Order: sequence, then C-alpha cells, then structure tokens
Amino acid sequence: MYANLEGEMIKDMLSDGKSDQADLDRFDRAILAVLAEDGRISITDLAKRIGLSKSPTQARLRRLEQSGVITGYRALLDPIQLGLDHVAFVEVRLSDTREAALTAFNAAVTKVPEIEQAHMIAGNFDYLLKVRTRDMSRYRQFLGETISTLPHVAGTSTFVAMEAVKEAMLSDTT
Repeated sequence: MYANLEGEMIKDMLSDGKSDQADLDRFDRAILAVLAEDGRISITDLAKRIGLSKSPTQARLRRLEQSGVITGYRALLDPIQLGLDHVAFVEVRLSDTREAALTAFNAAVTKVPEIEQAHMIAGNFDYLLKVRTRDMSRYRQFLGETISTLPHVAGTSTFVAMEAVKEAMLSDTT
C-alpha cells in the first residue's frame, strides 16, 4: 500500500547525491529506490530497472548489504488485520537522565515488542513511545505492568490515536 510512496520518498531523499554516511552513486541510489518499492525483485529485474548487467548489480547490492546501508529484508504486516489497532503515544519522564540511566532505559525498551518506536526527546519529557496493543484494556495492563516498570520511569502521559492519517517508513529494514 505504501510501497510506491516509500520508493518516491527514497528517490527524493537520495536524488541530490549527498550522504554523510555512505558514498552512493546514482546506481546505488537507484538500487535503493527500486528495493524500497519491491524488496522481492529478482537480481535480473533489478539490473534491468537500473540499467546495469546482472553481475555488477549483484556486486553493488552485496556491497550495500555488507556496508550496512541495507540492513535486512522483511514482510510488512498490516497490524489492523492482526487485531492490533490500538495505538498510544506515551510521553515518558525519567527520574534520572545520566548516561547509565539512559542506556538502561534504551536497552529495556528495545526488548519490548509492543513498543514500535522510541524516541529520545528534547523538551518537557524524556522519551516518546509509540505503543501498539489489541485494545484499551490491554494497553492499560501494559502501561501498569511493563512501561511503568522500565528502568528509571518517573511518570507517563498517554495520548491515544484515533486514526492513522499517514504511516509510512523509509522501507523499515531494521
């Protein structure tokens, strides 16, 4: 559903040829744009789309994978079809923001599958979490039994999403 938008977004982001992290030429950027649209494309079809033969395309793809520009491939699942349509954004305030406390919180958050995203924030709170559960009662239980017990959590505020107007990722290859 979002594949074409994601591909266009990657094309736009990569079109200037500038990158602080990786030295990407136009063929590398073309590979990334095509894979963002169709991660299951064959090497032969990928080569045709970017205008190279199969061997150099395969070598470039391998280099992009080995250098960490491409970190993996996965299926994108529809959480609504899986009955996971309750989304909450949670502001988290920590009792301690020294490096050891941040590291402990970060490590704990990465182990919790219901937390889809976690961002450290500069503002009146320390983290913003995107949490997905089946319903409000499961969220309430999750808040009390999991979020509140994460290292150094002093307080939370929850905002429940009523509707996802836009929900897209670069190509979610983490």
